[in-house]
Amino acid sequence: MTITLTRITVSAYRVPITSPVATSFGVMTNRPAVFVRLEDQDGTFGWGEIFANWPAAGAEHRARLVVEDMADLLLDQSFDSAPDLFATLTRNTHIRALQCGEWGPFRQVIAGLDTAMTDLAARRADLSVARFLSPDAATSVPCYASGIAIAQAADQIAQSRDAGFRTFKVKIGFDMTRDTGLLTQILRDLPPSETLCADANQAWALAEAQAFLAACPDMHLGWLEEPLPADAPQADWRALAAMSHIPLAGGENITGSDGFGDAIASDVFGVLQPDIAKWGGFSGSWPVAQAIRKAGLRFCPHFLGGGIGLIASAHLLAAAGGDGVLEVDVNPNPLRDAFDPWQGAANRGHMSVSNAPGLGITDLPAEITDFTTTTHDLHH
Repeated sequence: MTITLTRITVSAYRVPITSPVATSFGVMTNRPAVFVRLEDQDGTFGWGEIFANWPAAGAEHRARLVVEDMADLLLDQSFDSAPDLFATLTRNTHIRALQCGEWGPFRQVIAGLDTAMTDLAARRADLSVARFLSPDAATSVPCYASGIAIAQAADQIAQSRDAGFRTFKVKIGFDMTRDTGLLTQILRDLPPSETLCADANQAWALAEAQAFLAACPDMHLGWLEEPLPADAPQADWRALAAMSHIPLAGGENITGSDGFGDAIASDVFGVLQPDIAKWGGFSGSWPVAQAIRKAGLRFCPHFLGGGIGLIASAHLLAAAGGDGVLEVDVNPNPLRDAFDPWQGAANRGHMSVSNAPGLGITDLPAEITDFTTTTHDLHH
């Protein structure tokens, strides 16, 4: 059945935080999010989330992109499906993105709109998004604790363990000597039943990444994430993979079906991590997830944002299956927690996937209203 969109609502949010979230390339001094709602001619609706962590003014910019550069392509327009919307918007914004060189923002906005459209389509079918994608979708997914600052790892891992996590990922890429020393200490204290992963956030050139591996020949990490820039030469990635005793991970900064196809075929990665809010939504990420699984690689969705994107990522992983784990940033974020992704459960090591229609989200939580920076409500 054709879906004609009659209303678009998009809101940007920012939450002040007392402890900045540091990465090797910059520091987040607040927690942003952009949530978008689509509604069709019958009043059926769907929710999505648009990536907004970077740059610092990204949230408000992405919201205005929806209003100023996407609304004319959406309002009163008809689509056969979410993949039809994804393909149409990608095609019809090509020149706009080319003109300003803002490929990332346009892709991120399309990703959030696609998630909302998939949510809407699943509601119309009276299925959860996970079951809409796969009748055999799991009812829960395992989670790992992410966003852990290596300097505070001892305390943050202990707190995460108390919350039910058994896999932890620390951020490195700041100081090689300090990072390797702290990783060694963390692993020494970690029980055999737990796993430690490390994320360099694209901090190193090839020589530095090789030096890290050479300094840690006996370090048993679950994976080493983005030790090189995502656009580093393929020869550099291959050289690093050839000497690495640790599985290499990446994907949050890979875009496009071709980009992921090349990554899968490269034999470089043991773990691939598409981000549903940065590129693809469900229409792009679902085929990629299936291809990753078919290739025998580990599919672990990347996500570091608000509640809608996290819940959507859980549905995607539940549909894909396999031995992947869902990324959960353990730093405080009211724009995530207000959605109660764990449905009241104290143990966050697993997340149940709601069987309610769509993503199971009806309205935005009232408690995030105070953090709104801008809202646009468009309809004819």
